[in-house]
Amino acid sequence: MQWILRAAAALIAALPAHAAAAPVDDVVDIELVLAVDVSWSMDHDEQILQRQGYVAAFLHPDVISAIEGGDWGRIAVTYVEWAGSGLQQVQVPWTLVDGRESAEAFAARLAAAPLARLRRTSISSALAFSGTLFERNGYEGFRRVIDMSGDGPNNMGAPVTHERDKLIEAGVTVNGLPIMIRRSSYDPFFQISNLDVYYEDCVIGGFGAFVVVVTDPGEFAEAIRRKLILEIAGAQPSVVPTQLLSREPRIDCLIGEKLWQRWRGGP
Repeated sequence: MQWILRAAAALIAALPAHAAAAPVDDVVDIELVLAVDVSWSMDHDEQILQRQGYVAAFLHPDVISAIEGGDWGRIAVTYVEWAGSGLQQVQVPWTLVDGRESAEAFAARLAAAPLARLRRTSISSALAFSGTLFERNGYEGFRRVIDMSGDGPNNMGAPVTHERDKLIEAGVTVNGLPIMIRRSSYDPFFQISNLDVYYEDCVIGGFGAFVVVVTDPGEFAEAIRRKLILEIAGAQPSVVPTQLLSREPRIDCLIGEKLWQRWRGGP
């Protein structure tokens, strides 16, 4: 519970000076990093569905309405793809979205970006990389959020909780989109059945953090749209993640690293 209190204190302390120091033209309701898993455990069909889900979300009137309904009526958003340590790529740079026309332009740019498939899974590296994107990005948001999607636990790089806690201390919220569609034929050994619990207890954090789970290919678009609306509107989800009420994780946050070590013949 202490990190929740630290997150709230950091947010309250940081936001007034953070926003007040910026010219009005630079102020947005939220600075949002969409950090999307493109590791080999995501097959090509899943990657297409995932990309199409984000494209469709920015074309949906409910998402556009959520953007226009904010205090400033605009957001800044960037789209990042990630896999193992050092494998992160910005596919769409920071973009101001303030209505239908700019939302359509962002969606078109995302749809045109190439699809990548890279090795390993380092959620911690993706979090660290995403955190740096807020620095000197030209915008000042009343909230800073990283939207982290993935289909497996961290298995390389720093412990995921280490990078998450650093972001929380900086007033950043990390939300999660765990993808639990089916076990990958590429690396089923490294996937876990309770990925939702792993995300709740080990990945997400910060003020108002929440998880939206994808369990079926047909849920991609709706889940992404719902998650974006909650993030943009700054609304609390109807179900508070149990992680917010628990002092200790219900799962080993180093499970991915341990599975990798066992696969390589370690103890």
